[in-house]
Amino acid sequence: MIDQKSEILTDIGSPARSSEWINELLLGMRLSGLNYRCVQMAPPFGIRFDTDSQCAQFHFVAQGPVMLRLRDEEQVLETGDAVLLPRGGQHCLLSSPEVESRDIGQIDALPLCAGFSCVGEGSPTDGGVPPVRLFSGCMQFDLGGMQPLIPMMPAVMHVGTLLSRYPEMLPMLEAMARESGLERAGAAGILSRLADVVAASIVRGWVECGCAEVGGWVEALRDPRLGKVIAAVHRQPGRHWSVAAMAAEMGSSRSAFAERFRTALGVSPLGYVTQLRMRLATQWIREKRLSIDQVAWQLGYGSQAAFSRAFKRATGKTPGMVRSHSGATRITVTPSESL
Repeated sequence: MIDQKSEILTDIGSPARSSEWINELLLGMRLSGLNYRCVQMAPPFGIRFDTDSQCAQFHFVAQGPVMLRLRDEEQVLETGDAVLLPRGGQHCLLSSPEVESRDIGQIDALPLCAGFSCVGEGSPTDGGVPPVRLFSGCMQFDLGGMQPLIPMMPAVMHVGTLLSRYPEMLPMLEAMARESGLERAGAAGILSRLADVVAASIVRGWVECGCAEVGGWVEALRDPRLGKVIAAVHRQPGRHWSVAAMAAEMGSSRSAFAERFRTALGVSPLGYVTQLRMRLATQWIREKRLSIDQVAWQLGYGSQAAFSRAFKRATGKTPGMVRSHSGATRITVTPSESL
């Protein structure tokens, strides 16, 4: 198992009580698979993943062990281990530390269906050593209202002691191990969905049990009065929010609320509303394929033109540009006082 003392690892099983606001906002979490791979490699081998930093990478070890190397850290993953790298990045899976790695894209792959392929080299009898079997998924990671948490997460999130708190996850991991042989009809689809659920469960476990240490935004959510305001904004992003309206939700004066909000979250109240609206707009346009008029109306803008101006000002792109680009492109939102 992975060394629990590593800097890039978090113990997500320690008990902690999540606030009602965090639970409510976590309902917006989405993990959408971009591509999945079943990998079988006979040692010695080294595989490098250059996952976009704005995507998550999930690995499940059906038959190990295998070594995970990220930056200067090396962790051993045993059979049944699952890890999520929420910000992706370059990392390697190795049979042993001295083996050179090569990009996963350079290894022969057999496409099974859209977004799913089998990758492998070597036979089970090579050198008398059983092959390592892995299942990997590159995922678009959208936490909805919890999006500010992604930069705060550890580089590697391990299922670790999560099983002691959520024993219902064990059957999912066991099912992944069975399906990874791809011997039954529909195994590719089942594996993909199981990976999505396990990865989401790892994130939820960290949010519920481990994210108290990150402070700032999470502490704001745990504050009963400030958390109430944030949850209200996420419930009704299209409401005509003003500093006065938000202060009223908190039961505070405008000046006291604005100062407390900026101190806790590092952005003004109206700037936060803009960030949320632009993230939602990007998701609705790109994934839900809503019309620009529908998005503008749901987010409280008086016209498509007003929404388009606000979107361009905040993201540097037009809504039409977002619609025309598929894949894992993320929009960077610049805080703005203008809604």
